[in-house]
Amino acid sequence: MPNFHSRKYQLEDFFNHYCSVFNAGLKNESPDMEESANLYSSCFIGANPSGVQCGSNDHQLKDSIMKGYEFYKKIGITSMEIVSTEITILDDIHSMTRVHWKSHYNKPDSSSGSIEFENIYFTQSIKDQHKVFAWITGDEQAVLKEHGLIDNPSIKDMK
Repeated sequence: MPNFHSRKYQLEDFFNHYCSVFNAGLKNESPDMEESANLYSSCFIGANPSGVQCGSNDHQLKDSIMKGYEFYKKIGITSMEIVSTEITILDDIHSMTRVHWKSHYNKPDSSSGSIEFENIYFTQSIKDQHKVFAWITGDEQAVLKEHGLIDNPSIKDMK
């Protein structure tokens, strides 16, 4: 029988690493795309209010991650931090983790602020290797508009 308590600690470490990789991507002109892509399984699914998307961990994922970093930098996102995690072990190798994030930003007018939100991640853990294979997010574009970081919310802004 697997040690669920141990896996919870490993997943906390995994998501702390995920956060570190994301922050490095925001700070570096040339983010480590291999490290970023290595957080995800060979194929994955993402869901948000605009629909469900499927993808493969290939050059398109790396391109999307790079565009995401560029988008967040452009709108003033400076860093992310994990406020809390709630890990649910689903079976011997699958888990669901609710991550409560805080995103920090600076606006062109020198004002700053933060946005708190929650994403849900599904991971597969095999031989102590953890990979995200699915996630659920809220309406990020609406929240960014609410905070004055974008004008017209549209999923195309992130592509």
